[in-house]
Amino acid sequence: MSIIEMVLIALVYLGIFSVAGLFLVLLERRVAAWFQLRIGPNRVGFQGLLQTMADALKLVSKELTGTEKADKFLYNLAPYFVIITALMALGVIPFTKDFQAFDINIGIFFLIAISSIGVIGILLGGWASNNKFALIGAMRSGVQTISYELSVGLSLLTMILLTRSLQLSEIVEVQKNGWLIVQGHIPAIIAFMVFMIAGTAETNRAPFDMVEAESELGAGFHTEYSGMKFAYFFLAEFINMFLIAAIATTVFFGAWLSPFGITESIPWLGVFWFLLKTLILVFLMMWFRWTFPRLRVDQLLTLEWKYLLPINLVNIVIMAFVVWQNLIIQF
Repeated sequence: MSIIEMVLIALVYLGIFSVAGLFLVLLERRVAAWFQLRIGPNRVGFQGLLQTMADALKLVSKELTGTEKADKFLYNLAPYFVIITALMALGVIPFTKDFQAFDINIGIFFLIAISSIGVIGILLGGWASNNKFALIGAMRSGVQTISYELSVGLSLLTMILLTRSLQLSEIVEVQKNGWLIVQGHIPAIIAFMVFMIAGTAETNRAPFDMVEAESELGAGFHTEYSGMKFAYFFLAEFINMFLIAAIATTVFFGAWLSPFGITESIPWLGVFWFLLKTLILVFLMMWFRWTFPRLRVDQLLTLEWKYLLPINLVNIVIMAFVVWQNLIIQF
């Protein structure tokens, strides 16, 4: 592959990245309005469709302010850690059979590894800001992300027992005989539920948003960020939400495969099925946010270490038994 092709692919993914971010912010605001019996954005453009574009232009034009005693190098570096890791993870997601930038044989492992680097950006941002609220937010982020990554990893490991492959394209191929959530039945459903709870926590979204608890910490780890640097953190949160939903779609719901193979003869519809499933899961995560109250830090860690982790470990054993005894449901 030539350098020009690589640059073009990178530009395509940057386009997807920015459009997805803007769309998801608008979707969040409309969903929030719907849950709270409000109208939501409805002034800028048709039905408020250009509202997030206006917000983006406002953030681009804002002055980049910071604290005098901040560690300038780390303070400026932090947003790029968060945004680049999200973009790298997007590169291995299989939108269709032919639309995947980077199909590697350790796909799932790569996703787990890359997603864990993003937390370094949050820790650096909070620590380098020279602000106590930001530092508390960053420390909370560290403990929360590291804790919930265990459950994300173990729930994916449960499904790898079924597929016997870490490569995302092979995981999708296996699902031509039925989506993995059906093939693995009870342990697969448990793994999916744990994955969605832990994934929501890992993206620092309510009810797990201890990292930027507005009522306690100002704005948490990004209190001292403004303009585009703040926008990077904000955008990365929404892209990470999309990534969690996309991984769940790929591993549990057959990625681009249609239900019962109804549109297998029309390959270009794969993107439609992939995005439909992903957006349903994104809506589920938004539903969490606007339904449940925020947890305390101790409740947050109790949920992971005393409930989700033991459930996950037992579930792996159950899945191993299901695979060993060949109790898989296939069509």
